[in-house]
Amino acid sequence: MNTQELVALPPPPGGFRFLVAVSQYNSLVTDRLLSGALDTFRSFGNEVTQVSVVRVPGALELPFVASRAAASGAYDGILALGCVIRGETGHYEAVVDGVTQGLTAVNAQGAVPVVFGILTTDTLLQALDRVGGKAGHKGVEGATTLYQMARLAGAIAPDSRGGRTS
Repeated sequence: MNTQELVALPPPPGGFRFLVAVSQYNSLVTDRLLSGALDTFRSFGNEVTQVSVVRVPGALELPFVASRAAASGAYDGILALGCVIRGETGHYEAVVDGVTQGLTAVNAQGAVPVVFGILTTDTLLQALDRVGGKAGHKGVEGATTLYQMARLAGAIAPDSRGGRTS
């Protein structure tokens, strides 16, 4: 059997261009997710040259924005950030299922990597623990994952280099 391991390629000339779509709902948490992600992108220096941020009302709006952004060809990857905290009704399951299925579908289309940065917790305290508390920082993890996936996408399909057309 012949095997070949793909090695992630360096960023394209001019650096990566990313879109971060962030939910306004539960902004106490999502603002911290965004801050951690932006700090992480900055740490990559000129390998990430543009990060556009778009805010949407809630988590269920994230798949729409991700789909449009992926189809635009203007970005090398998309990071979706949100926070869904369980309440007293079944609304939690509907929102979590909808955003998960929606972002998974966009990601599976393969135009560009779409990273799921949605916190799904039972309490606000659990969410805060995941934005710099005892459970790490999921905004940092999401940005790092997007960077790694964008590099890997170039190795898998070097002629297309993600979705960017220019």
